[in-house]
Amino acid sequence: LESPQTSHAPHRRPQRSKQRLGRTMAPRAAPASSAALLSLSLLLLLGAAQAAAAAHGARSEVTPVQKVIELMEGMLAKGKSEKHDEQVQFAAYKQFCDDTTVEKKRAIAEANEKIEVLKADIEKYIATAARLTKEIADHDEDISVWKGDQKAATNVREIEKADYDAMHKDYSESVDALQRAIAVLKKQAYDRSQASLAQVARLKTLTLIPAEAKKTIDLFLMQDPEEGLEVSAPEAAGYEFQSHSVIEILEKLLDKFIDERSNLEKEEMNGKHAYDMLMQDVKAQIEQATQERGEKAETKAKKLQAKADEEGELTDTTSTKEADEKYLADLTATCQQKASDFESRQQLRAEEIEAIQKAIE
Repeated sequence: LESPQTSHAPHRRPQRSKQRLGRTMAPRAAPASSAALLSLSLLLLLGAAQAAAAAHGARSEVTPVQKVIELMEGMLAKGKSEKHDEQVQFAAYKQFCDDTTVEKKRAIAEANEKIEVLKADIEKYIATAARLTKEIADHDEDISVWKGDQKAATNVREIEKADYDAMHKDYSESVDALQRAIAVLKKQAYDRSQASLAQVARLKTLTLIPAEAKKTIDLFLMQDPEEGLEVSAPEAAGYEFQSHSVIEILEKLLDKFIDERSNLEKEEMNGKHAYDMLMQDVKAQIEQATQERGEKAETKAKKLQAKADEEGELTDTTSTKEADEKYLADLTATCQQKASDFESRQQLRAEEIEAIQKAIE
């Protein structure tokens, strides 16, 4: 130990700079018996100081013992200060651990809730898309059936129209021929020419004229009207009577054909009206089904897109949650380790301070 004239300020270690929270809590290697070794060293130092004081006697105002006590007091103050600084530093780090743990647990809980919602939405979109797929298939089937009905009804209508046209033509030709034949037969015998009687003969070629009527016409035409004028009055009267009979038959046929043609025209009109109404109804059904099918196809596409979007969001949310869980697990382990190291260091510093205090005493 040197004399007080020389500078003997207590030796102080350089102040450590603050580092990041995670690194400042790094454990400091120290043997378990460091407090005992420190006590032994202080006792040896004190013994040496007492021996030196005995040798110097009263020559010095500040004795070596006092100098050692000053040194130990400085070490004591520094140890308490560092112990306190470490407590403050660890408190900040522990606050960081607690706050981050709360934040990560909240984020994980929110992610779990969001994942459940996303999964439910995805299942709903899948179910909706499946239902719309079935409904679209039903619309396609209905439209196909209705188009088939349209085609079948149109084919039937075309056949009915062709039958009507042919039958109407037959009736019209028959009515016209009967009217001409009746006009010829109503003329006097001497006014009838062979050309005019051809109108009567033409009736035999018509399909609607009954066979009995055709037979009567044949019998009538077999008589020669010229001879009928030269024969006696009774024979002429018989010829005229037969002519009137033919006229009566033809007039009945004429009335019958006109009535039947009128009924045929009414049936055709009703048939055409029924066909038009059917086509209008089927067309409306096809248009409605086509519109609904288009809307459902569009809705299905939107649901599938929403499903794809939420599946992507589900993947991202799951990845983020897993990363948070790993971070939380690592943080928990690190914080627990640093807390254990802190307790060990605090215990060591307390033992060192206690040893110094005993040495001072």
